[in-house]
Amino acid sequence: MTATRKTVIGLLVLVVLIALVPLFILQDAEFGGSDDAGSGVVSEITGTEYEPWFTPIFETAINGEIPGEVESLFFCIQTGIGVGIIAFVMGRFVERKKQEEGKTGKKKTK
Repeated sequence: MTATRKTVIGLLVLVVLIALVPLFILQDAEFGGSDDAGSGVVSEITGTEYEPWFTPIFETAINGEIPGEVESLFFCIQTGIGVGIIAFVMGRFVERKKQEEGKTGKKKTK
């Protein structure tokens, strides 16, 4: 097994541990969202209840709140687009490096 492969496996194990360990250590903890925490802090500082500045456009169009499933779908689509952009940029860097190595005929050293 190469050193690179060992490093990748070790990092993947570390990521899984970082994600799972808090769930088992903090069993009675509440993992709330940042929106709720932020509005709570604003209410605490100002002494009045937080009131949003505007209503989201989509909620206005459907005359109600967005269902949780649709909200999750939008979040997943947004995540997919972001991952696609990052993967595209990283792919461009890899291809640029390959093309530069092909022109000079040798690998670049750091």
